[in-house]
Amino acid sequence: MRIGIDIGGTKIEGIAIDQNGQILFRERISTPAGKYQATVNAVADLVARIERNTGESGSVGIGIPGALSPDSGLVKNANSTCLIGKPLASDLRDALRRTVRIANDADCFALSEATDGAGTGYSSVFGVILGTGVGGGLVINGALVTGPNAITGEWGHNTFPASDDDAPPPPCYCGRMGCIETYLSGPGLSRQFLTETGRHARPEEIAAAAAQGDPQCNAILEKYEHHLARALSMVINIVDPSAIVLGGGLSNLGRLYDNVPKLLSGHVFSDTVHTALLPPVHGDSSGVRGAAWLWPPPE
Repeated sequence: MRIGIDIGGTKIEGIAIDQNGQILFRERISTPAGKYQATVNAVADLVARIERNTGESGSVGIGIPGALSPDSGLVKNANSTCLIGKPLASDLRDALRRTVRIANDADCFALSEATDGAGTGYSSVFGVILGTGVGGGLVINGALVTGPNAITGEWGHNTFPASDDDAPPPPCYCGRMGCIETYLSGPGLSRQFLTETGRHARPEEIAAAAAQGDPQCNAILEKYEHHLARALSMVINIVDPSAIVLGGGLSNLGRLYDNVPKLLSGHVFSDTVHTALLPPVHGDSSGVRGAAWLWPPPE
């Protein structure tokens, strides 16, 4: 049995899966906001509850909104700032009395979709998170690629490939200007809509209004599609993945899968573009499933 835990800003989700990926148990609890030790305790309690309910013990994989520094082993680049600089791996090892594997939540998403999701059968899969933030992960021949700096797939903090029709680049929380995340995240889409129309709207409201024929909403989504195509072309030009799987709230925009592939050829350095752009199979459960898949099958 494999146990996966996904630590998010507002919730912690835990699942147990069998060797075929079938879910044996699943539970979500609230994240103790801003409280590191309480978060460690909550994860330990959730694992214990999973094992009591299934009657089995299992390996434990953890997805976090950050990464472990290869040098210090401490958490870095975390949106949940209470985790930054903390020895999460060793503290969870002590609390659970076993070794745990920890990966970035976007890496877990990519691994899940490559293992038994939309990317099944593709030799290389780039998983993209388009949500409150923008991240990514890369899986090649079924193996998660982490890299020497533990930042593989962090395309959201590359500078957006701007064109002449774009306004001055907005600031990003990371301290840089004009990161891809500031354009392609949910808040980024809402910000652009406000700037261009003077209207406040959440991404799902923009999408619903566009579907009803609102010209301003449709125009901002068309611009978003062009932005996404330009940003994804950078990934394709460097990695040339067989498939790109979208995740996060904005992956629910069905029009992306029709419109963005048609725009890629204008930016990708190739006469044809065969990279598949796919919606996720497991949706918002991909992160926690990928955490469980961090452990390989037993020999």
